Amino acid sequence: MPETLHSVCALDCPDACGLLINVENGAGRRLRGDPEHPVTRGFLCGKVARYLEREYSPDRLLYPQRRLGAKGEGRFARISWEEALDEITARLKSIAAAFGPESILPYSYGGSMGYLQGAGMDRRFFHRLGASRLDRTICSAAGGVGLTESTGFKYGTEPEQFRHSKLILAWGANILGTNVHLWPFIVEARRSGARLYTIDPHRNRTGELADRHFFINPGSDTALALGMMHVIIGENLYDADYVARYTSGFEALRERAAQYSPERVAAMTGIAKDEMIQLAREYATVRPAVIRLNYGLQRSERGAMAVRAISLLPALTGSWKEAGGGAVLSTSGAFQLNRAALERPDLQLQSSLGREARTVNMSQLGLALNELKNPPVKALVVYNSNPAAIAPNQNSVLKGLTRPDLFTVVLEQFQTDTADHADILLPATTFLEHTDVYFAYGHYYLQLARPVLPAPGDTRSNVEVFRLLAQRMGFDDPCFRDSADDMIRALLDSDHPFVKGITIEELDREHFVRLRVAHNGGAFLPFSAGGFGTASGKCEFKAETLEYTPPVESRHGEQVLREKYPLELVSPKNDDSMNSTFGYRPDTDRQTSALKIHERDALTRGITHGDQVQIFNDRGSCLLIAKIDASVAPGVVCAPSTRWAKNSPAFRNVNALTSERLTDKGGGPTFYSCLVQVEKSGD
Repeated sequence: MPETLHSVCALDCPDACGLLINVENGAGRRLRGDPEHPVTRGFLCGKVARYLEREYSPDRLLYPQRRLGAKGEGRFARISWEEALDEITARLKSIAAAFGPESILPYSYGGSMGYLQGAGMDRRFFHRLGASRLDRTICSAAGGVGLTESTGFKYGTEPEQFRHSKLILAWGANILGTNVHLWPFIVEARRSGARLYTIDPHRNRTGELADRHFFINPGSDTALALGMMHVIIGENLYDADYVARYTSGFEALRERAAQYSPERVAAMTGIAKDEMIQLAREYATVRPAVIRLNYGLQRSERGAMAVRAISLLPALTGSWKEAGGGAVLSTSGAFQLNRAALERPDLQLQSSLGREARTVNMSQLGLALNELKNPPVKALVVYNSNPAAIAPNQNSVLKGLTRPDLFTVVLEQFQTDTADHADILLPATTFLEHTDVYFAYGHYYLQLARPVLPAPGDTRSNVEVFRLLAQRMGFDDPCFRDSADDMIRALLDSDHPFVKGITIEELDREHFVRLRVAHNGGAFLPFSAGGFGTASGKCEFKAETLEYTPPVESRHGEQVLREKYPLELVSPKNDDSMNSTFGYRPDTDRQTSALKIHERDALTRGITHGDQVQIFNDRGSCLLIAKIDASVAPGVVCAPSTRWAKNSPAFRNVNALTSERLTDKGGGPTFYSCLVQVEKSGD
């Protein structure tokens, strides 16, 4: 009989949608949003609405394979799971014996946002092995540091409260493209008279529908925040009572903000003086006002400082007191589950190292593969990620991946750029085919999903693969025999008040459970009466360390670089993709093959709309199709990420241009601090 089953979207998105799927004779017929979920509210983004195409794609990887030919050619021969596991085990054992277990590097990120598939049996395995640890910085590390330095926690205004806002600032946030389930709450607010302003170097889909868009120079967000503070404090628009009760260091902030006059900030940001003054006045006087930050602005060299400065603004105006006020970058810090019980970092003490292993920053994978010593990386195990496409300094990464002495294992669903470089390629299940628990970084609902479709071919979940590898490696610790439910119970064993008492039985019954963040299900106002997670319990301005310095790679940065490469490249998320997940779709590839360029910059280079252009710097180049429009300001070019490089005519995407320079704090990548030149190409 046909039935309707519940699932959860596992893709790397703040919305973490509840799903309903119609299943008939074991096959999925229709996928839709759960109308009962308070944030999903019955609809899906265009990416996931088509997910059953991915589930049943003829290009889906279904069997283990061994490489034929050279790395990167993508030629493989089918083998059995026994052969694959035996070869992986033998190679890992021999590499660990010859070079030490730290010569083995796991590489993973947000291909699955489920706890079990993304940070469960895999972490246990690599901890017990003594492999190098991966510092997972590729997305949100800098912003996380900036946010916790100001508020002490990685959470903020819940999405349901946006309906009460009267002014919404989408700061570096393309809500329609990357957080679409927030949009209906914004629509409700606008119907009640709210205004929506966007601040971004690129006028994206959200900016096109905003009441006003502010073009800001890439990486200059800190300067704008300080300029707004200059106006708010100088005109006595701040909330003196809130500041006195719940903040510290205000007088020093007054002195620091005084240095950022509207004239100075206009020169730094590209936003006219009068516009900046008006923005500051509206933010301080239109109540409630809320800021939706997103991770684009922290992918600048000064990204942590930018997030920190912006997230001080609600404390200055006291908007944390109001439903529909405050700010949010992420809600993930509210999910205080027992990660240690799930991941078992203590197993490192039982490894041959007998200590914590070294940590390798994933944003510098090229450096790690080509230059790391004592020991060098001799084995790479990739899952939930596609570093050949998404990692910065792509030429360096590809050089490392083609090393003949690097043993590479890839767990995947499709033949990605990284999969082409595997020695052993293992077929992975989708989120519709395994059990997992899901947090969110855009709302406050914990969710559980069971398999709703049978796993096709010989596909296996990450949990199962790493359990089998642990057995073959001789790891007899009881935790490697844990079932999925055992792991979930360990994860839920937390005394934190936000999650205490949530059980697997409740999740199985309800599918989604709101964290215990507010009494009686009321509005969550995390800092309405202070309660910041800092040492003092207050929002600490720490103005002595609050300042703006232009990124090295910017039009206000290093002179030699900006003279040679006068254009600033930003590479935001593609609206209809999910990093590189859907890069096999022809329509996605077309979207990520475009370079947006202002008419003035195109004219000086003899470029017309539709021309093939080469975009380049000292690190590399790629070929794109020019799209001339006014969505970028002069001096800025924009290319959506992340194209599968093998689909490009030059076999490279925009990450051939990005560097391995790290952010000011958090060790994050500086994707949006990238100087380039563009010229017409006849190739």
